[in-house]
This record gives sequence, structure tokens and C-alpha cells, in this order.
Amino acid sequence: MATVRFGRQGKRPYGFCAKVTLAVFLGLCFIVTWSVFSSPSSSVSSQRSSFSDISITVSGDPKGMDSGVVIGSVFRPKGTPGEGNKSIEEKKKGDPDVGGEDMKGIGDGGLQTKEGGRIDSVAHENGREKVNEDVVDPKKEVKHLKRGGLVAQNVTEVKDLDKETEGEGGGEEGEEEDDDQDIEIDGDVEGDADPNALADEERTEKMQDEIVSSKRTGKKKKIVGPLFDSRAHYTWKLCSVRSKHNYIPCIDVEGNIGRPQSYRHRERSCPKTPPMCLVSLPEGYGTPVPWPDSKSKILYRNVAHPKLAAFIKTQSWLNLSGDHLIFPQNQSEFKGGALHYIDSIEEMVPDIEWGKNIRLVLDIGCTDSGFGAALLDKEVLTLSLGLKDDQADLAQVALERGFPAVIGNLATRRLPFPGGVFDAIHCGECKMPWHSNGGKLLLEMNRILRPGGYFILSTKHENIEAEEAMSTLTASICWNILAHRTDEISEAGVKIYQKPASNDIYELRRKKNPALCKEDENPDAAWYAPIKTCLHKIPAAIEERGTEWPEEWPRRLETFPDWLSNRENLVAEAEHWKSIVNKSYLNGMGVDWSSVRNVLDMKAIHGGFAAALAPLKVWVMNVVPVHAPDTLPIIYERGLLGIYHDWCESFSSYPRSYDLLHADHLFSRLKNRVFRSYCWSQAWIDEDCIASGWQST
Repeated sequence: MATVRFGRQGKRPYGFCAKVTLAVFLGLCFIVTWSVFSSPSSSVSSQRSSFSDISITVSGDPKGMDSGVVIGSVFRPKGTPGEGNKSIEEKKKGDPDVGGEDMKGIGDGGLQTKEGGRIDSVAHENGREKVNEDVVDPKKEVKHLKRGGLVAQNVTEVKDLDKETEGEGGGEEGEEEDDDQDIEIDGDVEGDADPNALADEERTEKMQDEIVSSKRTGKKKKIVGPLFDSRAHYTWKLCSVRSKHNYIPCIDVEGNIGRPQSYRHRERSCPKTPPMCLVSLPEGYGTPVPWPDSKSKILYRNVAHPKLAAFIKTQSWLNLSGDHLIFPQNQSEFKGGALHYIDSIEEMVPDIEWGKNIRLVLDIGCTDSGFGAALLDKEVLTLSLGLKDDQADLAQVALERGFPAVIGNLATRRLPFPGGVFDAIHCGECKMPWHSNGGKLLLEMNRILRPGGYFILSTKHENIEAEEAMSTLTASICWNILAHRTDEISEAGVKIYQKPASNDIYELRRKKNPALCKEDENPDAAWYAPIKTCLHKIPAAIEERGTEWPEEWPRRLETFPDWLSNRENLVAEAEHWKSIVNKSYLNGMGVDWSSVRNVLDMKAIHGGFAAALAPLKVWVMNVVPVHAPDTLPIIYERGLLGIYHDWCESFSSYPRSYDLLHADHLFSRLKNRVFRSYCWSQAWIDEDCIASGWQST
């Protein structure tokens, strides 16, 4: 009616104003309609087929840093002495190649830095990887990161075996991944607005636009996470923290300013705001000494620490000589050397048979990595657990030498390992109060120790009171003392305990303290789970894991036990990774494997990738995401190391720990969690969410 009136009034003398008003009104209606039903092409969440127009500038300003997922912290870059803390902006002044053509986008020649780092991206279609296909040709991305800072998304022609793992641990493929928004490289967007708030707001708007568009067309359109905003200017800041170049976000707590010695003396606790900053390189950082030379010497500046400098002066098994930290052969914290020490242990209990019967060892304390070095020569993988109250950062020294190590804490939470996986646990002069708090810490060792496994405890200064308490505690959990002897050369008093291999002995206890755990208590539940003061029953049925000791190494790697319900999938995965590694990884990807020692598989399934690399002189830390099917016990059963982790949080390791990062179907499938979280957060019913099973009517 209003339109008709304006039309009639247009015929009158004053109709010209009415005509103008009508034109403006129709124009506004058109704009509103267009903005509602069209997808904004400039949205942060729009998909891109190229990154060539995005330049990334790294700021050298260490002030005002955010905290959160730290980019480039766990891999080891190539370094040039004296350039450790220079930003790219500073280096551009002296080198025209830095930040110029070599700083082009990821999809156009890669990202070059003075340290020699390069990021390459291939095998993309419309900025997104093809997934959920039986055969991926050539669209399947595999990401790497080597010591020189190489990230390569390789083209592989493989069968998608991820679907075959569904149900292995009771999980679904759609539930196994985290939101890659929490992991993808991002920085500060210039402007007054909060970049995190902007990202969340635009992500929600994009999801709503996608749903409206899919309803109009009648087609289901997959919701994917955003990439970068082409209009924004990204800058990377250096983390301004007390731990500086050794910053570990979920471990280094920056709140206690008045207590400088307490920031690492607590259990894992991640900051509420994810860190978006770069961990700086130590001053004078250099290219790590390659394996196997790193067994005997490393660059001191790569691991320099005031506490470490003081520690070196009191030890004989490591010396500072010029720029290198030297580890003399046959020198150890154990007199007579680590080799004599482990040989004396095998003498005491011949069934141990290092490298055959015993393959996986957890070393508590990580004081001297020479213990793991000596066992490595006998084909034993020793994972050193560096405790968080270790101010000398000796776990970092072990990693720099090329030996497996993680950092953690023995207090109130379980370690991030499944139950009954370690063949032996060693505690040499680790000074742990095993008998305190009702023996809670020893009960945690009992949980992760394999049935029939060995607990080796050595000390030079025996405490009578502690010895009596330890004897009472080990008797209450039915550990049998196999041997107790003081070695004349090492002067260490060694006790070797063995965990029961059946439940019969538990029933013979007069005092049922500690009590047996409830039937529904899962011994493999370890991520942020509290330590239980109870004894888990030993598996008894033949279809249960842990009823039999694994095959001797190396047959253990290729032998799949009877309790596995999907042995065919494991065999297929093993053959799949052997083929891919031999045809592509070793020859066609430009990776200098002579410079690779520490490898992190960010989404291991059954350890097929690590098994394929077994002939090489590398070790692999297999990570099973906490939202994925729990296949980590299978990885240990094969004689490989692994750990649970949630990739929405920072990894529990020192910066520059790994030479190569491998991520197969990790980032491309983290997007599922974005849409799922969106569905759960809506107050209204959404058809797409119902179709996905993430909302109910």
C-alpha cells in the first residue's frame, strides 16, 4: 500500500521527492536481501585455493606476548650461531632475500627464513584436502617437519585405512579429532578488535551462511574451518616468559612472579587463552650434531641453562669443552659405566635378557641418559621421564643427544600411558618417596607395568626407615623380590622386583589393602585422570591383552597377538606404510634422513609408520589423540613407544625436540569438531546438525 501511495503522489507537483524516496527504499531492500542470501567472499572462513597473496611478518618485539599454542616449538631448526633471537624483520636489513620473494605464501614457493626453514604445500584442491575416499589420488596430504624446518604435504596414492580403525577403541572417526582452529598457524590481526573474538564471531556467521545456502540448494555442504583473512596483516611475536627459549606452555606457569623457582613445580595446567607466540631460539643456537655423533657430544648453547651449568661442575660423566658438551665413553653416574651396570642387572636376573625379552623400559628421573644409551646398543628403547622439578633440564639434554624423553610429574595424576605396557621400570637414584601417601606413586608404577614385568630400584645410600616402608608396601601389592645385591664396582644397591602374572596371589593376602579396583575402572584411562589407590586385576581371559608376554624382539614388531580382533587391518596398515615409506618418504620427498633422529608421529593409529621406519636409525614417539580410538596399547605391544595427547593443548616436551613431525589425516579432520561444537551450542534445532547426528529432535 505504501508503494502505491508513493506512486500516486509522484503525479502531483511534489512527486519528485516521493520518487527519490521510493528509489532509496527499493535500493535498501535489495541490499538487505543480497547481504542475507549471499556468502561473503571476504570472510575469514572462506576457502582459498592459494596462499600466494599472504605475507607473514615476524615481529621481534618480545613485549606484550599472548600465551597459547606455540608455533614452531617442538621441532629443531637449522641455526646459525649468533642469530638465535633475531626476527625476520631484523634479518631483512642485512639480507635482501629474507622477507622478500622467499616470504611468499605457502602455496607459492614456500616460506623461507634465514635459519633455512621451508614450508611447502602441495596436493590441495580449493584449499582443502579430499578425504573419506577409498583411494586418494593424489590429494592426500602428509605433513612433515625436519630439523631444517621442512614441512611437506606429500602427494601419496594410498588406501584410506583410517575408516578401518573405527570401533577399535569404542570411538568414531567423527569424534576422534580436535578443532584445527586451535592448532592452525595464526597471529595478531592489526586493529583494535580482539582477534580471538573476531575469529569466533566470523566462524559462527560463516557456519550459519553455509547452512542457509545448503537449505536453499537442497544439498548438504560440509562445514569446514577458516583459513586466513586475506585483508589482515599477520605478525608473530616472541613469547615474553621467564623460561624464555625453553618455554613449555602447559608446564611453565607464569603467574607466580614473586616465586621464580616455583613456576615449574606443579602438574600440567594449560593457560585459558591459547598462546599465539613464537618461542625464541637460544643465543648462538647451531645446527644439532647429527646421529650417531650426538651420542658423545652436543652443542652446549642449544641446551644452555644456568642450573645445567652448575650441575655440570659436580658431575664426571659430562664435561664442557669449548662449544660442546662431551659425554665420555664408559662414564656414567654409575661407577664402572652404564654398560657394566646393566650387565650386572642381567646377571642378577637372567630372564631379563635385554633386547629380547625386555624391549621397552621407563627410566624415572632422567638423571643420566647414559643408561638409555647403553640399553639402546642392546636394542632396548628406554623412555626417560624427566620430572618437572628438574631445574637442570636433563630431559632436554637427552633429547638433544637423540634419546627418547618426555617430561611429566608424579603427584596426583596418572602418567599419559596405558596400563600394563612397560616391560621394565628403572629408578636409579631418583629419590622418589614411593612409600608416602599410602604408596600412591608405586601403585601408578604397578598400573603401567606389564604383568610379570620388572621394577629395578638402585640406591647408594639406604635409609633404614624408607627400606622398611618399601618392603611393607611391595609385599602388600604382591611384588616378589627376585634379587638384592650391592655391586662392588658401581657401589649401588640394586633391588629387582617382579609384578605378579596372575590374580591368584591377590586372593591369598591377609589384609586386602590396597583393595582391588572396581570392574568398571579402566586402567588405560590416563588423560588428566587421578591416580587410584587400588590394584587393577591381572587380565585372565585369552582374549584380553596382557595374558601373555609378547614375542622376542624383533619378531614382536611383526607379530600380532591373538587378542586383537582386527588383525587383518593391522597387517594391511603395516604393508601400506612400508610401501609409502619406501617409495616416497625415503627417496621422493627431499628429506635428508641422515639429519633425522627424533620423529613425532602426531596421529599414530597402530604404529605402522614407526614400524616402517624401524630399519632407519631413528626413534618415533607415537601420539594417539585422546579423542581417537585407543590404539596405544597395540603400539606398545609391537615394541614401540607412544603417548596420549590432546592436540588442542601444547605438547609436553621442550622446544626444538624433534627433527621431523608427521601428521597423516590430522589437521584435515580436526574440522569435524568445529561443526559438532557449533551444533551443541545452538538453542534451536538445525536440520544439518540432526543429519550429522549431533542434535536430536
